Formats: sequence, structure tokens, C-alpha cells
Amino acid sequence: MRKYFVTGLLILVPLVITAWVLNLIISTMDQSLLLLPESWRPGALLGFHVPGAGAVLTLLVVFLTGLLTRNFIGKQVVYWWERLLTRIPVVNSIYSSVKQVSDTLFSSSGNAFRKAVLVQYPRQGSWTIAFLTGAPGGDVKNHLVGDYISVYVPTTPNPTSGFFLMMPRADTIELDMSVDEALKYIVSMGVVTPEHAKPASATRKADLVS
Repeated sequence: MRKYFVTGLLILVPLVITAWVLNLIISTMDQSLLLLPESWRPGALLGFHVPGAGAVLTLLVVFLTGLLTRNFIGKQVVYWWERLLTRIPVVNSIYSSVKQVSDTLFSSSGNAFRKAVLVQYPRQGSWTIAFLTGAPGGDVKNHLVGDYISVYVPTTPNPTSGFFLMMPRADTIELDMSVDEALKYIVSMGVVTPEHAKPASATRKADLVS
């Protein structure tokens, strides 16, 4: 009985959590319908609620915004809009900070989470996976002697929270592992190992044969 119950949990828990996350995302995106006049909403036009209509509208708005701002006129409009926002005292600091973070995370030319590295944390002898985010800047680099890098150490199983550290490059080990593989490894608490990784026993046998 216990074996069957555990097997059922292993099948149902991922499905339920996936459905819950998708429902949360779609429900949140459906709130974008509130921006439309009430007479334009799908419920008023069709006479019944359409689940996911707000999600489709949100994705469409994001896509059209990116499409329109790729040309010269769109870039000029964005430039003027950003100049306007930078002249508003409180909005300036918030918008600038959020834009820098979003540009780093989502831009194809950004450097966020480009490499997975191995670091000793929270003490010597204990190793964990971190992500290279760049190099110390500003006045910070004036107080650090040597080659330092900035890394983000995520928590498990929620990698959206973590710790920002600056440490010598020599104290880190660059991993032959993609960022996606490293994230899966962290979220699963070490249960889901990268597919291309060889077990230690196989590695030792290969070394003995060679």
C-alpha cells in the first residue's frame, strides 16, 4: 500500500503543481483585461468569460511592442519616452534600476547567468553552484586587490532568492555545464544530475584503463 501511494504521489504532485503554476500565471495575465473598456472585454462581447483571454492579450501587446520598437520611428519614440521618465524625480530612480536589471537579464547582449561556477560557500570545504554575473564595479573595485568576479549563489529549491558575492576568480571553478542544467540541479536539490555527467565510478574505471 505504501509503495502504491508513493508512486501515485510521484505521478500526481508534478501535474498538480504544474497546473497550479499555469493557472496562477494565466489568472495574473487575465488582469490585463481590466485595462480595456468594459464594453470591449470578451465577457461583454461574447456573453461569457473566456479563460486565458487576458494572457493572449498580454502576449500580443508584448509582441507588438517589440515589433514596433524595432524600427527607426519606434526607437525614437522609446528614446523620447525614456528621456521624459528620467526627468521625473522618483520615477527616474525606479525606472532606471528596473531597466538596468531587465536589460541584463533579458537582453541577448547581457552577461547575466552566462556561466555556472563552483564556489566554496558558506565555508571552506563546502561547495555549491553559483552563476557568474560580471565583475565588481564602481568604488568597490578600488578596494579589491586582484582579479575578482561577481557571482550569484541561489538558494534551494527556490533559486529566485540567494546571495550576491564577490570573490577571487582563482577561488572558483568554471563548470562544463549549461545554466539550464545547473538550475535543474539546484532546484532538484542535487537529485536531477546533468545527463552528460559521468558517474565517479565510471570516471575512475576509465582512468584505470587508460
